[in-house]
Amino acid sequence: MDYTEVKFVCQPYEEATKDILAALAAEIGFESFVDAESGVTAYIPSKLFDEAALERLIEEFPLDTELSYQFQEIEGQNWNEEWEKNYFQPLIIDERCIVQSSFHNAPKTFEYNIIIDPKMAFGTGHHQTTELMIRSILQEELSGKSLLDMGCGTAILAILASMRGADPILAIDIDEWAYDNAVENLGLNNIQNINVLIGGAELLADQIFDVILANINRNILLNDISRYVDVLNKGGGLFLSGFYLEDIPAILAECQKQGLAYVSHAEKDNWVAVKFQKN
Repeated sequence: MDYTEVKFVCQPYEEATKDILAALAAEIGFESFVDAESGVTAYIPSKLFDEAALERLIEEFPLDTELSYQFQEIEGQNWNEEWEKNYFQPLIIDERCIVQSSFHNAPKTFEYNIIIDPKMAFGTGHHQTTELMIRSILQEELSGKSLLDMGCGTAILAILASMRGADPILAIDIDEWAYDNAVENLGLNNIQNINVLIGGAELLADQIFDVILANINRNILLNDISRYVDVLNKGGGLFLSGFYLEDIPAILAECQKQGLAYVSHAEKDNWVAVKFQKN
């Protein structure tokens, strides 16, 4: 299949801008997105590309952001080979965990071997926040604990949590593509104790969790922390990521307001993952 590649440039560029842009682009047919230094590169089947719809998206964009773009046609090719060559190389963390695709041939000598076929989209583990969350999971005792993965994407965090003994697990993402890919990746890893749902925090009802993972973005987290607290067991851990070091005070203030205690944080390239505990 031939694709059209659209390179968006956002001024100013923020994580929330990328997320909203990707969500709106998905509504007009874009299938996959790659983070860029100052924006997002998006892909759509050429037969679905409508520049007029793209112009309307930019004109009606809800944030005070200057958006520009350029596009080019890409002839049909083996996308797995393109990912392997240009985007997705095996990721090894602490010599304990390897994240690779089914088209890789990396050795399987690690404690945790996760197979992810992201199909040209986010969720390979290479983003700093995903790596920070993976390290948090590797350090946490999860055996027999119920776990929620909000904004699960390709379900990489939920899969590792399952391998670490968490059970049962609920994974939620607002994007239909992420849902389909998460379900596929569960099969690749022979994981059977993860339930995947499409939606947001409105899906959280009566189920209570011992551990909650939320790697989303600052604004969504600030809006939803109270809902996470409602479904978190006393003494349970809340792991938040998807924001920068300078955002910690705002996140900390909301968490303390909701009765959570700060435990620790880790950072990489100014991105952070923070652990809180429910008192």
